[in-house]
Amino acid sequence: MKLGLLTAPFAETPLGEVAGWASSVGFEALEIACWPKTSGATRRYAGTSHIDAAGTSASQAKEIAAALAEKNMSISGLGYYPNPLHPDPAHREAVIGHLKKVIVLAANMGVSVVNTFCGGDASKTVDVNWQDALKVWPEIVAHARDHGVKLAFENCPMIFSYDEWPGGHNIAYSPQVWRRILETWGGDVGMNFDPSHLVWQMIDQARFIREFGAYMLHVHAKDLMIDHDGLYERGILSSGIGWQVPRMPGLGDVDWSGFFSDLYRAGYDGSVIIEHEDRRFEGSDDQVKRGFLLARDVLRPFVK
Repeated sequence: MKLGLLTAPFAETPLGEVAGWASSVGFEALEIACWPKTSGATRRYAGTSHIDAAGTSASQAKEIAAALAEKNMSISGLGYYPNPLHPDPAHREAVIGHLKKVIVLAANMGVSVVNTFCGGDASKTVDVNWQDALKVWPEIVAHARDHGVKLAFENCPMIFSYDEWPGGHNIAYSPQVWRRILETWGGDVGMNFDPSHLVWQMIDQARFIREFGAYMLHVHAKDLMIDHDGLYERGILSSGIGWQVPRMPGLGDVDWSGFFSDLYRAGYDGSVIIEHEDRRFEGSDDQVKRGFLLARDVLRPFVK
């Protein structure tokens, strides 16, 4: 295994500088954030464009990969997490178009995995969203296959605010849906596994890894703390809003010893990428780095 980080929190720092710092403090891998270049408002922890997929040639892509290799940094995957099942057709078309460009960029860089969301319309049931997915995703999956790239859906429900309630913006969060995904696209689509999303859903972590570990193409390390006062006030029907609190690994309720034990047993030997969404460690690059270093020290004993 290699321990690394998702570059998204360093929105204003060039990729080369992020890689140089990460290498200097013992990280070995990067998941590179590849949102479109834009000056408009973005979702929190989204919008970072460390490589412009729309404006990077094949030769430039190879040069970027080579430059990172010189810094002893491997690339675990390219990350772009939009909503390909968005109810607005224009928005849906735009994000799918960019996702296809990220897939081409990955192929040109020699990167085998693109991490993304399956998507979802929060106003629809999971079953109705699944029927939409069966219409939208085959073309994208075929595009990735044609370029020798696998897609990894993150198991995140995307319910953090009321504009995402009640159904969330990503349906690939439960064992029920994952069985459908793998039955339909297994071999071309796998999982980008984040254990934090199991905590507030009360999904058994060990059982989940036993069932789906063989299909995990990429792994995030993010923790989550349940605010029990918030849960008391709002109840579980609020779907986590007001009581699921993202934290750096070691500061929440994820069982990290069990996490690594079960990943090793499942045969996973890829990178483990720290995803930073902890409000206690943001506001400046120094604070972001402090959070990553804390997580590094918690996880390093397990990564061999």
